[in-house]
Amino acid sequence: MGGKKDLGGRKSGSQTPLPGAIIPIRMTEKQPIIAVIGGGSCNREEARLAEEVGRELARRGAILVCGGLGGVMEAACKGASAEGGTTIGVLPGDNRQSANPYVQIPIVTGIGYARNVAVVKSGQAVIAVGGNYGTLSEISHALQSGIHVIGLNKALEAAKDSGE
Repeated sequence: MGGKKDLGGRKSGSQTPLPGAIIPIRMTEKQPIIAVIGGGSCNREEARLAEEVGRELARRGAILVCGGLGGVMEAACKGASAEGGTTIGVLPGDNRQSANPYVQIPIVTGIGYARNVAVVKSGQAVIAVGGNYGTLSEISHALQSGIHVIGLNKALEAAKDSGE
C-alpha cells in the first residue's frame, strides 16, 4: 500500500517531486569543484576576467566554490549562473543574505577569514583573479595543501600590493 518513498516524498520510481520536496543533488567525480578567489572589490578588468572564468567553468561542467561575497566572487558566480552552472558561497558571517545574488548554495560559517581555508580546500584546483591579502592567504593554504593554483591578472602581485 504505502510503498517506499524518497526524500521528495515520492513513491520510488516517480519522476515528479512534490511541492516543497527536498531534491537531492548528486555530485559525481565527473563534476570537478573549482575554487575561484579574489578581492571583495575589483576593477573592471578583474570583473570581466572573473565572469569569463565562471562561464567557462560552467560550460565544462565544474561546480564553482568561492567566498560568496562581492567583487571577483560575484563576477565569477554571475558568469557561472549565466551558463547554468552551480555556485557555492562559503560565507564569513552568520547571515546567508550576505551572499551575492548569484550564489545558489550559501554556506554560513560565522568564522570570518578562517573560511578561506574551507574555500580553497573544497576545490580540486584554485583560480585566483587579482586579489588582496585574503587572496594571498588562500593561495598559501592551497599551495600548502598541494592544490594547484592558477593566477590571473597578476594575482600574487595584486594581493601583496593592495591589502584587504
